[in-house]
Amino acid sequence: MAPGRAAGALPSAAFLLLLPLASAGLSGYFGTKSRYEEVNPHLVRDPLSLGPAAAGSRMPADCAPLQLRALLRHGTRYPTAGQIRRLGELHARLLRRPAAAAAACPAAAALTAWQMWYNESLDGRLAPQGRRDMEHLARRLAARFPALFAARRRLVLASSSKHRCRQSGAAFRRGLGPSLSLGSDEVEVEVNDSLMRFFDYCAKFVALVEENDAAMCQVNAFKEGPEMRKVSEKVASALCLPVEELTADLVQVAFLTCSYELAIKNVTSPWCSLFSEEDAKVLEYLNDLKQYWKRGYGYDINSRSSCILFQDIFQHLDKAVEESKSSKPISSPLIVQVGHAETLQPLLALMGFFKDDEPLKANNYVRQTHRKFRSGRIVPYAANLVFVLYHCDQVKTSKEEYQVQMLLNEKLLSFHHSNETISTYADFKDYYKDILENCHFKEECELPKVNITAIDEL
Repeated sequence: MAPGRAAGALPSAAFLLLLPLASAGLSGYFGTKSRYEEVNPHLVRDPLSLGPAAAGSRMPADCAPLQLRALLRHGTRYPTAGQIRRLGELHARLLRRPAAAAAACPAAAALTAWQMWYNESLDGRLAPQGRRDMEHLARRLAARFPALFAARRRLVLASSSKHRCRQSGAAFRRGLGPSLSLGSDEVEVEVNDSLMRFFDYCAKFVALVEENDAAMCQVNAFKEGPEMRKVSEKVASALCLPVEELTADLVQVAFLTCSYELAIKNVTSPWCSLFSEEDAKVLEYLNDLKQYWKRGYGYDINSRSSCILFQDIFQHLDKAVEESKSSKPISSPLIVQVGHAETLQPLLALMGFFKDDEPLKANNYVRQTHRKFRSGRIVPYAANLVFVLYHCDQVKTSKEEYQVQMLLNEKLLSFHHSNETISTYADFKDYYKDILENCHFKEECELPKVNITAIDEL
């Protein structure tokens, strides 16, 4: 895991152009719509750089990687059809304004001249930048773990059924070239929604969180609260629109358009001019509130529904350990699965990462200034959670023979049980023993017999 760069590769022209922009003051607050470069700024200069070596990141010389399990969020995508409709609605309102208002509202005039290029057929599809995200990530992982990505090693590649995920998987495969045992660069990615979209199969989550308006009461309260009201009034004034015409959702659409233009086209959009860094912090908190209550620590079912994926990870790690002990070849040295922010966030919550002492609520925005739960830092586009299992020779005890590391967005995570970045596999497994033995997807996700919608019952 030494610093450096994927061998024999040149940065693409697109990345050479990825220079600091005027929207940089906002770009750290785009939540789940953040560019991957926000968490790894060195990639702006060189998309194949492995970055500075983290202290303690090197494995002992007598440890060899046996298996890598990577869970990826798809790369940079276009807005969904719903977001595009709302943006079209807001843009149409600006076009209907009297021409005489232009002098009083230069920001609105600039947005009137802005070309509405999004159309609903784009509906959340992978952008060209998203393909580059995945190809470059593949090359960096191969450079970090060359033994695992060596020629004729077997790669198991799966994804969610969503087009953006299947295309991300194919782009990841292309980034590796044809040497692995899948053969051709062009590969059919196996669809596995039961693992990558487990939340769709969890009736309790769908009924009591996903489709239950009451579950988002903190999000809705913040939309009506003083911080969002101040941002809405400021944006309405800049656009010369009555504030009652500008809902919190439309303000958020304008802000996210700034994020999309930066991530997809690498430009500073005129939509960015409507917001200051303080406004961006408020809008980031709105995004984080939604992630917290829908995918994070807000309700237990959010994370408990991911135990089917968590247990699958350990089943494959167990199998690799058994094969190694029997001196058999590792049947699945590389397992790469592509899902969503909604795949990774619940799993990280299940494992206890980025948990604040105080829940995120509508009324504690100021107290949460330094919160751990910042979705843009955890699950930006192309986010990745990687488990690496090692076999170590010349160890003092048999327990130390198998060790494990975890990386989030290519940075080592410290284990809760030791605060170290490497753990024996036995200790790692023991720490999560309760989840591995007692979290059963079918039982967790079964709807209660009584019709419950009150959030205090969740």
